[in-house]
Amino acid sequence: MESDQVLDELRGLGQAERIAGMARYGINPERALGVSIPQLRQMARRIGRDHALALDLWATGIHEARILASMVDDPALVTPEQMDAWAAGFDSWDVCDHVCGNLFDRTPYAFDKVAAWSRRDEEYVRRAAVTLLAELAVQDKRAPDERFIACFPLILAAASDERNYVKKAVNWALRQIGKRNPALNARAIDLAPKIQRLDGPASRWIGANALRELTGDAVQQRMQRMEAKRL
Repeated sequence: MESDQVLDELRGLGQAERIAGMARYGINPERALGVSIPQLRQMARRIGRDHALALDLWATGIHEARILASMVDDPALVTPEQMDAWAAGFDSWDVCDHVCGNLFDRTPYAFDKVAAWSRRDEEYVRRAAVTLLAELAVQDKRAPDERFIACFPLILAAASDERNYVKKAVNWALRQIGKRNPALNARAIDLAPKIQRLDGPASRWIGANALRELTGDAVQQRMQRMEAKRL
């Protein structure tokens, strides 16, 4: 499918009132068309995997075209260079999250990018690091616990970042790791108070919020069921 055809369809689906709604949720409305995520998913299912199309769609800079690119790209064909280029182009939290959750977490370079991007200063690149870690905690069933434990120092470092989109992603990553299995639950619960003791507004919120969920009845009952199955 040609990118011009896809763009014509996206423009036909766009609604101006949705753009105003996007801005209310902190989504950058610049270059947005107002196409809903369910509509983008329907298009992606129809298109299938198409790496060349994904690159063309990303190059347009159009908000929904970039999200659709993350849905149709082939993870097997994504390169580390492409990941760096796309991360540098993130200009909205939702594009960042869709790209990480639809595509980047399925590449063999994901953990490497978590480490590399966590050292970057750009808000959305750093968010991408911890968002990608959160997605890996859910999606990568084969990753050993040690890969996530090795990321605890970068979580600790990022927890002092007061920028809203970073701190929310750090909290998300810690909670997702802590819900992966009983062993990681215990390790995440141990890490949360250390984050709280960093004594900044972001770190106090991250640690307290994660600790509340990870020690709560719902998560602990799930951990007990996991442990029972293992035995």
